Amino acid sequence: MGGWQHKVRTCWWFDGNGHEAARFYCSLLPDSRIEGEAESQPTSEPLVVEFTLAGAPMMILNGGPMFRPTEAASISVLTDDQAETDRLWSALVADGGEESMCGWLKDRYGVSWQIVPRRLVELTNDDDEAAASRAREAMLQMKKIDIAALEAAFNG
Repeated sequence: MGGWQHKVRTCWWFDGNGHEAARFYCSLLPDSRIEGEAESQPTSEPLVVEFTLAGAPMMILNGGPMFRPTEAASISVLTDDQAETDRLWSALVADGGEESMCGWLKDRYGVSWQIVPRRLVELTNDDDEAAASRAREAMLQMKKIDIAALEAAFNG
């Protein structure tokens, strides 16, 4: 295993399909790659998969069915525009993922994600508190974040 150069990394517990998930996650974002694998047996799924996701060190442990992902931990992605937001959202909810509210979703593996456009952060933290509040209220009504709708609410 070659990815242990990072002092800290997030570890996700999976039930046997962690290598598949890591490959899928790495396909979504630039600066992502599989760094190493540790096989428990030559014919089985790797026990540990180390990877970098958009520059952040991650690890998946194929530990079995005892623990499942929960919303208590999520992967948050700051997107640059609506096209990136739409692309990631569509890929992550495909094949059994589930939409939730306010930019949250669960992917097909049960992992929670927050897909957050930069513009959402800018609008909801603007110095014009009334406009920022309108943008926050609009966001609370959305599943996938719609930047144009946020801007319309912000502008009143």
